Amino acid sequence: MSPYLIAETPHSQPIHHAADYAGWTIGLLLVVGLLYWLMWQGWKWRATLQSGLPALHPLPEEQAEPLLELEGRYVGSTTAGQWLDRIVAHDLGVRSLAELTLTEQGLRVVRPRSKDFFVPAAALRGARTDKGIAGKVMPEGGLLVITWEHGGALVDSGFRGEHPGEHPAWVAAVEDLIARYQGASHQHDKEGAS
Repeated sequence: MSPYLIAETPHSQPIHHAADYAGWTIGLLLVVGLLYWLMWQGWKWRATLQSGLPALHPLPEEQAEPLLELEGRYVGSTTAGQWLDRIVAHDLGVRSLAELTLTEQGLRVVRPRSKDFFVPAAALRGARTDKGIAGKVMPEGGLLVITWEHGGALVDSGFRGEHPGEHPAWVAAVEDLIARYQGASHQHDKEGAS
């Protein structure tokens, strides 16, 4: 190889200055910031639309004997039967750790980083296992979904226990509590009518 050719070949990569990348970096950060701002505005708009939903029931002062307990995550709540129609009013759209306790009074939902709430037994409408709710998809049976009535609206709330194998027992217990409550309520109505 000729010594002249060796001298003409480049010996290192071209040097790029940080200033060349600064414009692209700033532009990318602005786009990401704009997307987060738009998502936040959409969240606030949805909360405004759902502002007619009444405040959630607080936890009762006295805790009845637990029928079942479950530790895991609160995934979110949606309009019943519409797994993508997230409810965000009253922090129902905030995912968090959760402790569920089912009692004869109803369902206690304790969320350490969000608002706790209570679903009275009279408001429970059903329970099932499912694979998706509010944009969260899991394996079949990976979610416990409890349907309840609040302010005239039916709500599906999704939970994922630390041990998803416990979900079917929860479905059976919630359905049993609903049946017992409705039976007692029906009996009370008959006695009141006579």
